[in-house]
Parts: sequence; structure tokens; C-alpha cells
Amino acid sequence: MTDTFRIAAMSGSLRHASYNRGLLRAAQATAPAEVTIEILEVDLPLFNEDLEEAEPASVALFKKRVHGANAVLIATPEYNWGIPGGLKNAIDWCSRPPARNVLKQKPVAILGATTGPWGTTRAQNALRQTLIFTDSLTLVQPWVFVNNAKEKFDDAANLTDERTKEQVAGLVAALVAWTKRLG
Repeated sequence: MTDTFRIAAMSGSLRHASYNRGLLRAAQATAPAEVTIEILEVDLPLFNEDLEEAEPASVALFKKRVHGANAVLIATPEYNWGIPGGLKNAIDWCSRPPARNVLKQKPVAILGATTGPWGTTRAQNALRQTLIFTDSLTLVQPWVFVNNAKEKFDDAANLTDERTKEQVAGLVAALVAWTKRLG
């Protein structure tokens, strides 16, 4: 019997029927049997350094889930060429205080979907910069940039495009393999 490999997943979009949340559901559906992907809610109170030592319960639970996972999978939309505030806020909470940074040396993979033609390339690059500071071990490739998302998802934001499903499955497999290589 194989140990379960746990991935904490977060979508930068707060919308329930977002394309990025749909990417994470597709990752769950295509993941190998020994891989469990838990989608976390990034709807957290705004980071406030005054609250670091006595974190709100929602933040403490979020950080506990990230800490307990073998790896992290982040799906980000692109807002104004960058990452959404809610996602940045979740990363800020995870990285603070520095002695309890749950992203430190944590393997992370990134993907993203947008209705535009560029497929979140700029947002993913901005996110990679942020993850350098948190000392996360960000998977370099494969890149999954889903453009023209309206054509690849149904009305309930379920991924329908087979090629994109294969890319998502490939990213999850690469994240698992790389995390295991890192030990």
C-alpha cells in the first residue's frame, strides 16, 4: 500500500465558478490514485502584522493545511498583469512570521487560466517572484497557461478541453515526481 501524497491547492480567484478553480478540480480528477488534492479557500482576513502572533482561526487552519501537505498547487488568474490580492494575501499569511513560514522549502507548481490570449503568463511570472522571497521550491516546467478559457470550460467552469486536461495531469505528475526527488 502506498502512502498518500497530499497537495494543498489554492485558486487566486474567489469566485466559486472560476476557471482557475475549475483547473484545480481537473487536477483532482486526473491525479493518480495515491495523490490527494485539497482545494483551500483563500478568502482570509487581510494580513495584519499586529495579528501574527494570535492568528485568526481561519488563517491558522489554512497554514496548517499548507504545512501538512507534501506540495502546493496554485492556480492564478491574471488581474492587471499580476496576481489577485486574495492570493497575495494568502501567501503573505503563509510566510509570516518568518520563523513559521509554511512555504519555506515547500515544492510549488503554478498554472492559470484567463479569457484573454496570453494565458496568465505575466501573473505566473509575478507569482514566481513572490515565491522566490518565500523560499519556495517552485517547479520550473511544465508551464500551463490556459488562454481563451471560455472555449475550454463549460458554464459551470468545468474543464472540457482534453488537451488542457492532459497538461494539468502532466503538471501534477511533474510536481509529485519532483517533490519525491527533492526528498
